[in-house]
Amino acid sequence: MRGQGWEAIQARLTSVYPGQEPKHWGTVKRYSEGGPDPLDGVSAYRAANPPHWHYVTFGFSELGEKTSANLEESGWGIELSFHLKAKPGEAEPPLWPVVMLQKLARFVFGNRTPFDDDHYIAFGAPITKDERTILEAMVFRIDPQLGEIETPNGKVKFIQAIGITSDEHKVVAAADGAAAILPKLLRGNQAGVVDMGRKSVLT
Repeated sequence: MRGQGWEAIQARLTSVYPGQEPKHWGTVKRYSEGGPDPLDGVSAYRAANPPHWHYVTFGFSELGEKTSANLEESGWGIELSFHLKAKPGEAEPPLWPVVMLQKLARFVFGNRTPFDDDHYIAFGAPITKDERTILEAMVFRIDPQLGEIETPNGKVKFIQAIGITSDEHKVVAAADGAAAILPKLLRGNQAGVVDMGRKSVLT
């Protein structure tokens, strides 16, 4: 549902990626209509330094007119983002992060608990079956590139999902917060770009 909420998110993305037409995946049948996917869509932008794909969701927040009673926040008050390292010569962003983001959305909509800064979640298996990886969990922070915006429907924070290994997750769970591992994850990688082939930062 494209409307004033959608336009506010799109304006923020256009300010970061001026002149770029993203790859967009729309949902055929929305969650509210009995479909399996809560999100209305996901866009992916080509980013540099380092070369990567930047995925951003549409659908955690209210994309059309304001309908919820909470005037402070739009919908769940968030949209998710995911920065994925691009492979050499990769012309198009892969589809699997869209599937993963929809999976995270089903968790939020099903449990009625949005992700926020310093949160974390374990998948119990690799975050995708489409690539070889030891990343099996996620930590979350406010995406420093997108931050937070005011929309006609309320505030929206862009929450960045960053893949972590099972042993990294144990550290996070023991401390009950993503901050326990983020400094090591972000060393030399301030954008939080996810390298699916990386090893644990604890080894």
